[in-house]
Amino acid sequence: MAKLPPRERILDAAEELFSREGIKAVGVQAIASRADTTKMALYRHFATKDALVEEWLRIVAADYTAVFDRLEEAHPDEPRAQILGIARFIADGLPEISHRGCPFINSIAELPDRTHPARRLIEAHKANQMRQLTDLCARAGLSDPDEAATEITFVLEGAQVSTQNGSVEHAGERLMRIVEAVLDRHSAPKAAR
Repeated sequence: MAKLPPRERILDAAEELFSREGIKAVGVQAIASRADTTKMALYRHFATKDALVEEWLRIVAADYTAVFDRLEEAHPDEPRAQILGIARFIADGLPEISHRGCPFINSIAELPDRTHPARRLIEAHKANQMRQLTDLCARAGLSDPDEAATEITFVLEGAQVSTQNGSVEHAGERLMRIVEAVLDRHSAPKAAR
């Protein structure tokens, strides 16, 4: 089997190491070694480690954005099914992140400078997700789309952190029940509340 080009090997190595060990703990030499290349080759593709971190997070963000696109394609004109699909995606991914956690949450913790390009990328990605979720809640006819999207976001993010720290058992099942309850509560007529 042909070896991947150096840039792709570097990105794969960075993803593996950053996800497993964190951004600050991983040096450029470790990434180059894992990618079976040299530091010089790494710097030919990425001017700085920060540029590599930003590109890695751009790819992770694109993967999450693709979930929204796939769900829209799979469930056109069914915003509730799309919202539940997003929750299912997170719930199903919880075992995978249990050892290290959400790459965005962890990266934000390691990038306290709000002007850092990777930090700005995460913030823009999260803001876009919130807009998309709010739009889905509005299209689902929920009484307060912004509040429903906020509650769902808190549940999705909280489930990831709770899985990482091991404080909640059966987090995926519970996440799904809570998201369904949020949708049901915001779908109920105001007089019934």
